[in-house]
Amino acid sequence: MTVASLITPDSVVAGIKGANKKQVLLDLSGQLARVSGLPEREIYETLLQRERLGTTGIGQGIAIPHGRIAGLRRLVGLFARLQKPVDFEALDGEHVDLVFVLLAPEDAGADHLQALARIARLFRDAKTVQKLRQTEDPAALYAILTSDVANRAA
Repeated sequence: MTVASLITPDSVVAGIKGANKKQVLLDLSGQLARVSGLPEREIYETLLQRERLGTTGIGQGIAIPHGRIAGLRRLVGLFARLQKPVDFEALDGEHVDLVFVLLAPEDAGADHLQALARIARLFRDAKTVQKLRQTEDPAALYAILTSDVANRAA
């Protein structure tokens, strides 16, 4: 499984605005609804419900909100670079500016966990994260995320 199997050029966005975590999740849900064809409200409720279990802010300005949705046929991802960092209640206390949302079918099982692990490994690569923070063009962000170097790091 590669990052390119989770996202498309249309599911990479930059300049997402939001004053807080809920606003960012709502905006991302709208973006995901456009890409996946799922109802925005269902996506938002799924992500919000997962956040209530514990923050998806993994530290160093990165969050990986995720959830399972009935009726989804495959794993669907969306990467967003926020216009301004927001408090995601991350474990390290840092505000988040890079978000990778992952939606999985209800019966995804190990695929969901493997995808989460792949995304987390990608964000452990400091050079990739630095490039993502220095880039505002969605096409360039997609290229960074799906590059051979990023996928070897992941």
